[in-house]
Amino acid sequence: MKIIVIYNSQTGFTKRYAEWIAEATGADCLALSAAKAKNLADYDAIIFGGWACAGNISKIGWFKSNIDKWANKKLIAFCVGGCPIDYPEIESALKQNFNESELEKVNIFYCPGGFNYEKMSTPYKLMMKMFIKHLRQKKNKSETEMEMVKIISSSYDISDKKYIEPILQCLKK
Repeated sequence: MKIIVIYNSQTGFTKRYAEWIAEATGADCLALSAAKAKNLADYDAIIFGGWACAGNISKIGWFKSNIDKWANKKLIAFCVGGCPIDYPEIESALKQNFNESELEKVNIFYCPGGFNYEKMSTPYKLMMKMFIKHLRQKKNKSETEMEMVKIISSSYDISDKKYIEPILQCLKK
């Protein structure tokens, strides 16, 4: 099976996962900017990875715009975010990125990454600071929100190669 992994990464976590998947499968691995110029007709499986931003997968529009063109291929999308794998809202957040028809054609996965404020662009740093400030000032915070404030207040890395296993298993099916 000929596989390509295409990724969009802001701070390096998504790139790391894309490279791990490519290494484990012998796949080609390209940043989205390079993949847009490539003919993907010869690939049997196309894997797209983007980072999470307010429940949305970055640059997923490009992938979605090609789903019908890739009808005969195995399609996988993965999202890398700052929440632990067991965060209860991950599944619904992932699914909101696709309509019902798309969900029938694409396998979706979540991989925990982290936050790297040093590599984050200024607009996203500001957005995160505003979000943290909003959460801190919120009255009657839920336990999840209190935990979120602690987690995202500074850089951290919870990425782990083990989180690509479901993606690898999906490719074998």
